[in-house]
Amino acid sequence: MLNFWTNLKKPFFVLAPMDDVTDIVFRDVVEKVSPPDVFFTEFVSIEGLSSPGRERVIRRLHRNKNSNIPLVAQIWGRNLDFYYKAAKDIAQMGFDGIDINMGCPEKGIVARGFCGGLIGQYSEVADIINATKKGAGNLPVSVKTRLGIDHLITEDWFSFLLKQELSAISIHARTVREMSKVPARWEEISKVVQLRNKLSSKTLIIGNGDVSTYAEGIELSSKTGVDGVMIGRGIFKDIFIFDPNVKEHSPLEMINILLFHLDRYEKEGDYKSFQILKKFFKIYVNNWEGASALRIELMDTNSIEEVRNLLSSKSF
Repeated sequence: MLNFWTNLKKPFFVLAPMDDVTDIVFRDVVEKVSPPDVFFTEFVSIEGLSSPGRERVIRRLHRNKNSNIPLVAQIWGRNLDFYYKAAKDIAQMGFDGIDINMGCPEKGIVARGFCGGLIGQYSEVADIINATKKGAGNLPVSVKTRLGIDHLITEDWFSFLLKQELSAISIHARTVREMSKVPARWEEISKVVQLRNKLSSKTLIIGNGDVSTYAEGIELSSKTGVDGVMIGRGIFKDIFIFDPNVKEHSPLEMINILLFHLDRYEKEGDYKSFQILKKFFKIYVNNWEGASALRIELMDTNSIEEVRNLLSSKSF
């Protein structure tokens, strides 16, 4: 197996998969300014990949072939045949790994037994992992999940997963119902690390939840023994979050990064609504005099051209 995970220096850092966030556009931005050790794609529906709407869904799997950062495709669904087919497709596309989403807490998805709704469904999950592995060929297969649905089932759930010979398990340190409303339970992740060591498993453990700085990630890794740290929402507070060196960044530097984001969006993100682009403005326009007022103006724009015209009328 060509397992890139085993070649990473520990602790490694991962940008979490986020819907309408971690597409090729934003990954290119992050790689330009402060890259992690591993990227994940957005969530990709295996049912969608096998549907008449495949061409639209597959755009979520567009990747920059010039990137030097390992890229893992994250998939979700329930149909075993579709898992096999999706994994086989992804292996042929040149990805570095495949991850199965068993943690997304969106109520409608969970109610249908997808993603976080798979937690505790041991027989079905074993079949899903096996079907994905069969389709993946030499690609490493991993799982991203949570501590339970309504309550903690840490020991039972992860004892099971650790016996599936996965390359890595990413753990969002909350239950599905907790979403992100309570502090992350890193003490539970520490229990999984201890369990992994007790079982002599080779599966890497990646911790996820409430990491807002690189230094926090290093500290949590040291305390819990995780192999890697995954950061999601923290990237919206600091686009340079994967840089171990804390620096000051001028408004002009941040605006230039925003302009680069707009350039990449025009080339790769035009299939998405312009409104989705607005969620990124707060990353670049923040924490300087006049930033709040400019952000309000940016939120009133309706096109990339309007954004560019607005920015060109300002002094930074």
